[in-house]
Amino acid sequence: MRSSSKLTFFLLMTIWVFSKTCKGRVFNFKMHHRFSDSFKNWSGLTTNWPEKGSFEYYAALAHRDQMLRGRRLSDADASLALSDGNSTFRISSLGFLHYTTVELGTPGVKFMVALDTGSDLFWVPCDCSKCASTQGASYASVIRQLKEHLMDFELSIYNPKESSTSQKVTCNNDMCAQRNRCFGTFSSCPYMVSYVSAQTSTSGILVKDVLHLTTEDGGREFVEAYVTFGCGQVQSGSFLDIAAPNGLFGLGMEKISVPSVLSREGLIADSFSMCFGHDGIGRISFGDKGSPDQQETPFNVNPTHPTYNVTVTQVRVGTTLIDVEFTALFDSGTSFTYMVDPAYSRVSENFHSLARDKWHPPDPRIPFEYCYDMSPDANASLIPSMSLTMKGGRHFTVNDPIIVISTQKEIVYCLAVVKSTELNIIGQNFMTGYRVIFDREKLVLGWKKFDCYDMEDYNNFPLQPHASMVPPAVAAGVGSNSSTGSAKEARNKSLSSIASTYCHSHASVLTSLISVFLVCLLS
Repeated sequence: MRSSSKLTFFLLMTIWVFSKTCKGRVFNFKMHHRFSDSFKNWSGLTTNWPEKGSFEYYAALAHRDQMLRGRRLSDADASLALSDGNSTFRISSLGFLHYTTVELGTPGVKFMVALDTGSDLFWVPCDCSKCASTQGASYASVIRQLKEHLMDFELSIYNPKESSTSQKVTCNNDMCAQRNRCFGTFSSCPYMVSYVSAQTSTSGILVKDVLHLTTEDGGREFVEAYVTFGCGQVQSGSFLDIAAPNGLFGLGMEKISVPSVLSREGLIADSFSMCFGHDGIGRISFGDKGSPDQQETPFNVNPTHPTYNVTVTQVRVGTTLIDVEFTALFDSGTSFTYMVDPAYSRVSENFHSLARDKWHPPDPRIPFEYCYDMSPDANASLIPSMSLTMKGGRHFTVNDPIIVISTQKEIVYCLAVVKSTELNIIGQNFMTGYRVIFDREKLVLGWKKFDCYDMEDYNNFPLQPHASMVPPAVAAGVGSNSSTGSAKEARNKSLSSIASTYCHSHASVLTSLISVFLVCLLS
């Protein structure tokens, strides 16, 4: 994302502080763009910067945060952040998922967990019978590179016996849903979460321990929030060889999710935000309710299984207004947007009728039907624009409706909407360039164009087809969460995604795209 702001990237958004007894704190996990031009100017460094989108680029972001996380931010009120820094980044080698680092237990043990608003349970590998092998071929190269840039990084295993603050969650606990599998009232509560993609699941027992957070003011007040999470003893499917080897951080609406726990304990307002930069760097802020000038639409809440579901009443493609109403999950954990008919056909056919470039025959290896050869004089103005009209009349402009697939032989762009047979999902590609507010207190979704780096409003995002390659986040995928006792809806989510909206000319981009959707075909 490119910022027109002249302020330093350290400027934080002022946090509204309510009374000490109210839900007024904001746990702000800001993801700073360490290698933007503004940061280069600030640091005085102009050489030896990693290539944007590379593994070293994301690893360096996290390393930078570790070094600077204790700095007092003089131009804004202090916020609360994860104890190990506030950067979040995506790693293509680990399923293109969006990761951050959390610290659990006493003494604290660090885990690099994937973030997913489409699931509820927070789990980490623990007392493993079957977990991802840190020595396996799938992770070996990734771990080596992480250790080169994050000197103290290890894929950790949680052990309740080694944490003095760990507590057993028994079968008579309100959080225990699978009581039919219990051996007795005071035995450990079992859990199992089955994900849609590739027979992927996690199972084990529920435990309770402290999640370490901290203020970023001069006093460095440490906060220990007790959360209930899964001690993941057995993982299967993609958790063994593709993604989330060190755990998954559920951000859903169910009572077991971390946002729900923090809100229920009075630590934060019942809301959080996620900011999505064009290059994959952003931030997550717990307790953030957004701003008065943001756009909003109500959630459609299913009491038996609440999700971030909204109603779309119209879709505009170019100058054509399509009257087609449908409900969709607003899911940051899904890379692309999924639509069922008639919405899919009407939107894609209108896009096709307005596209000026030569149509590219469908490639059976990828799920996109409407692709086009990018001409040498490609111009963003030639690509049909898109916006959604939400229930209530507010408009959601889609900044990145396409993806570009670049190989040594050709450059092709596709409408990044996938045909679904079951469920409409507004994926992360449609959220790019926005701060999205998941306000569970008001039961509304909010959005505003935003610069995730400098915390300044960003009202003009130019579309540049030849910008750097950046992998977007992927869907962790959700199926049946037995720990909450909810009947989960079937979800057409992939466990991986492809390169981002705009890519470098590398043959590996198409290879990654193909491998990702081979995983999808198994789901």
